[in-house]
Amino acid sequence: MHVEPLTQVLILLLASVLVVSLARRLGLPPVLGYLGVGMALGPLALAVVPDDEATRALADIGVVFLLFTLGLDFSWPRMVAMRREVFGLGSAQVLTVGLVGAVSLHLFGVNWAPAAVAGGALAMSSTAIVLHQLTDQSELNRTHGRLSFAVLLFQDLAFVPLLALATALSTGSDGITTGTVVRLVLGGLLALAVMLAVGRWLLRPLFYEIAHSRVRELFTLTVLLLVLASAWATRQLGLSMALGAFLAGMMLAETEYRHQVESVVRPFRELLLGLFFISVGMLLDVGLLFRRFPEVMVLLLLLLVGKTLLVSLVTRLFVANNFRAVRTSIVLSGGGEFGVALLTILLQRGELLPAAYAQPLLAALVLSMLVGPLLIRYNRHIARLLLGEKGPPAGAVEREAAFNRDLAQREHVVLCGFGRVGQNIARVLESEGFEYIALDLDPARIRLARQAGDPVIFGDSADEEMLGNAGIEHASAVIITFANPAGSVGIVRAARRLRADVPILVRTQDDGGLHELTEAGATEVVPETFEASLTLVSQALMLLNVPATKVMRTVGEIRAGRYATLRSIYRHDAARPIDDSHVFREELRSIVLPPQAWGVGRTLGEIRERGAEVVFNAVRRHGITGRDPDPGTELREGDIVVIYGTPEALEHAEVVLLTG
Repeated sequence: MHVEPLTQVLILLLASVLVVSLARRLGLPPVLGYLGVGMALGPLALAVVPDDEATRALADIGVVFLLFTLGLDFSWPRMVAMRREVFGLGSAQVLTVGLVGAVSLHLFGVNWAPAAVAGGALAMSSTAIVLHQLTDQSELNRTHGRLSFAVLLFQDLAFVPLLALATALSTGSDGITTGTVVRLVLGGLLALAVMLAVGRWLLRPLFYEIAHSRVRELFTLTVLLLVLASAWATRQLGLSMALGAFLAGMMLAETEYRHQVESVVRPFRELLLGLFFISVGMLLDVGLLFRRFPEVMVLLLLLLVGKTLLVSLVTRLFVANNFRAVRTSIVLSGGGEFGVALLTILLQRGELLPAAYAQPLLAALVLSMLVGPLLIRYNRHIARLLLGEKGPPAGAVEREAAFNRDLAQREHVVLCGFGRVGQNIARVLESEGFEYIALDLDPARIRLARQAGDPVIFGDSADEEMLGNAGIEHASAVIITFANPAGSVGIVRAARRLRADVPILVRTQDDGGLHELTEAGATEVVPETFEASLTLVSQALMLLNVPATKVMRTVGEIRAGRYATLRSIYRHDAARPIDDSHVFREELRSIVLPPQAWGVGRTLGEIRERGAEVVFNAVRRHGITGRDPDPGTELREGDIVVIYGTPEALEHAEVVLLTG
């Protein structure tokens, strides 16, 4: 049926809001909601949204933005450190799965050339679904996440010759000529060289000039131009658009503007990625699924089990145990958009891949993308079940939750808000031997803080249940660090309903909300204009019965040290002003060491001698955080190194840690 564009958009938005909200309430990945919307509203069902060229183009751009933001977090030194996984494991996965798929199809009468393309299609996994789900679960930096990402990068490269072969077959050509192979290789090398050159000699001065213009719209437009231009350039060279965007993001990661760029790109990425997942759902022919249900289910089972088994065997050569290998294979077991594209091209000529095989295979591939988010969500539990292992008593998340529960039963301080001021207070409390639990709603900040071992809980501080989880019953004090008086009033009232006697300190920007906060039950209200951080710290230490002389000495030492203690913070996830007049630019950063990193097996002293001019704040290993590590501390694979310094010093230290 024909539906006007505005009505299509409204129906699409309404369905997405309802279905994604339902998925969240049921504890399912939101990707499943988008896929369900595509299945229901696509051309093969209600036909509300057309599967036309414009829709597919916008969906592809969503993947481009996803890979660009991943490139911002994936520096060139890290790529060099992971070369073994990208080219070793990646090529082994594509060749193994592709070869088994090609041989299987050839046994059913398919010629070798189209069978090779179809086998390669089965080897592909969905970059968008896998990376989106792993990021949402904070598993991208885990071993299985890192290996999956490496394989996906190689799959993007392998798609190029497979696409060329599929196109040649569909147009009646004999196949890929030597000239085509040479052109593809040279095109790939040229794209890489251009991206490296642009990143090193053009991007930094370009963004420097734009940042100094102080025009935010110009900064946003330049970022969008860079993302789309890099994707267009690699497409013109016959490569994947997503690969070009990833390289551009990786080059921009070498500049000090990457966090501002990421905040600009994120809204576009989330919107277009939702459209991408909807477009994938449109590919599933529900009618075919019902007509040939047993056949499609058998193919789906063979695809998932076969890829899991083959990828496990290949990955086992690169990891130390079966558990990590199986987790990686489960993450990569689903199909991908590149595989769907290759099969669709082969279908253009029925004699290449008979429809009797191709249609059920295509349905199984799309269906595997629908169940993929669930497999990724529960990959740890599935791996334990397949291996018959009980595993450790708890995973990292469970161990952190158990630690926070134990801490909540002891005497501690509840910090409402873990922004700049909250982190300042936390550092001083730690230095004085006081424990704390922080509540915050910024997911990126929570992820960084938990990665470094800080006791932080994601939750609304005005929620009585969350305050209970933070242990307000055993709290020595509650410190509210938010600058919004209206929000702070709600937190104070919630805290007072739970505990009438707990001291509550509140930070405000000015004294405008002083009366209302006092009426709500605040013990002390500290306006930000009076050195908010230092005043809150001194009041907190006084309430915790620290002698006044020691409090004054602590405050004096912080001032004498140019506020160094108060500047050890994690960067906020949202956009931050471009302010070159800002003097104190030091910040914290956590770096995960992959197996091939140069720093593995070396001491912190050796790394410092190599020119890393940063402070090594902590080293976290197996969930245990060691603060202020000794220069003789030897780093190991998988360690999380927390460093402190200026953006330039942090970038150099990361290069040293990863590549030497």
